[in-house]
Amino acid sequence: MTLSVPSIRTLLDAQQAAFRAEGPVSAETRRDRLQRVIDLLVKHNDALCEAMGADFGGRPALFSMMNDVLGSLGSLKHARDKFAEWLPDQPRPSVAPFDNFGATAWVRYQPKGVVGIIGTWNAPLFTLLSPLASVFAAGNRAVLKPSEVAPRTADVLARAVAEFFAPEELTVVTGGPEVAAEFTRQPWNHLVFTGSTAVGRQVMQAAAANLVPVTLELGGKSPVLIGESADIANAAERIAVGKALNSGQLCVAPDTVWVPAAKLEALVQGLQASYARQYPQIAGNADLTPVVNERHFARVESYVADAGARGSRVVMAGDWPSADGASERRMPLRLVIDPPADAEIAVHEIFGPALVLRGYASLADAVAQVNAGERPLALYYFGEDAEEQRWVLDHTLSGGVSINDVTMHPALHDAPFGGVGASGMGHYHGHEGFLEFSHARSVYRHGSHDPRLEWGMLPPYGEHFVQMIRGAVTP
Repeated sequence: MTLSVPSIRTLLDAQQAAFRAEGPVSAETRRDRLQRVIDLLVKHNDALCEAMGADFGGRPALFSMMNDVLGSLGSLKHARDKFAEWLPDQPRPSVAPFDNFGATAWVRYQPKGVVGIIGTWNAPLFTLLSPLASVFAAGNRAVLKPSEVAPRTADVLARAVAEFFAPEELTVVTGGPEVAAEFTRQPWNHLVFTGSTAVGRQVMQAAAANLVPVTLELGGKSPVLIGESADIANAAERIAVGKALNSGQLCVAPDTVWVPAAKLEALVQGLQASYARQYPQIAGNADLTPVVNERHFARVESYVADAGARGSRVVMAGDWPSADGASERRMPLRLVIDPPADAEIAVHEIFGPALVLRGYASLADAVAQVNAGERPLALYYFGEDAEEQRWVLDHTLSGGVSINDVTMHPALHDAPFGGVGASGMGHYHGHEGFLEFSHARSVYRHGSHDPRLEWGMLPPYGEHFVQMIRGAVTP
């Protein structure tokens, strides 16, 4: 539903009132809500994939099914099957010396209330429903705001959700940037946003006015580090496959590849061969996802053109684009070799079918240059040297890591997915996702006997208590 600003607040108030009236959220209710999201995806998956294809102007239905439908189902089913293990109170040691007199303590995980979730256009279901799995497992209610760049998907999802849920439990709000901006200004009990770092800063600033905790998944220039021990042919194949997914329009897509300088040409040839094998032609290729719209098509083209104008070598992987290919917004993969540090493609997240390659003299130098930039959402390492692998993990920091492959760690439903620094904060998936959307409430229960008076621990303080306190100050 497209809502005005007052209506968004009315909807939020209604969900918060229903949350308060419900009281403790039972395991049965949580499981039922998760199952209903699963059921709506199973029932409407074809319509949703068709809508995603239309929003992209020809996105392959199989990719939408794999990435958005099955990816979301994986998160939802894991949460459904595992959340009961996360619910019990966690006993904690009590305060000494009161534990000797029967005092106990524990941590209780309680839902926060109502969570707003803002998705993005590149994975229009996954970025809404995968975090929703953690939100529902934790016992919350939710309002979803799909991206206006994928309006058909948003409309189909809104109708499907309305079929399975009352708006006081789960609903969908559609609309443009003005609606999204007001959405971020509401007093949610938690807010989830997937998108660019620049917009993420605005979302966090808006949420701060109401002290709303945020989970931000923001992407970044995810690097690939190829070690001397790596199989270049295998690395080229894995990188080409990962970069071609959704035509590079993924928040964890490889962005910049660092390779030993002596092996740069072998990597270029391997990437060209692998990409051409996957996509022997560009125009009319139903397996190749178009760039989502003209603005993003022009943006990626401008990055490549800027690098070429600055003297960078640009190599085509796949056939040259025809007029038909351009009209379809289908692009081959362009490899941009060693662009200047201030080139647009070196500064901005590419988020499209282009890839920067840089030769290095030493891996330590490459890692130093990676660390000089913002912390990325993903980092990839290729190599068979276990000591070097440990060194890379010890000397870098990113949201997640895949080794000898790319884009795979977000598929781990029992491990946290999220960023760090400019690539985001917080996470969802698995037990950590449950914790993200729960309030960890410490509880202390006093024992049957209170020894403080007889020990002189209450005013007026005596010398015995002073000496006892001083004696407790130990290294």
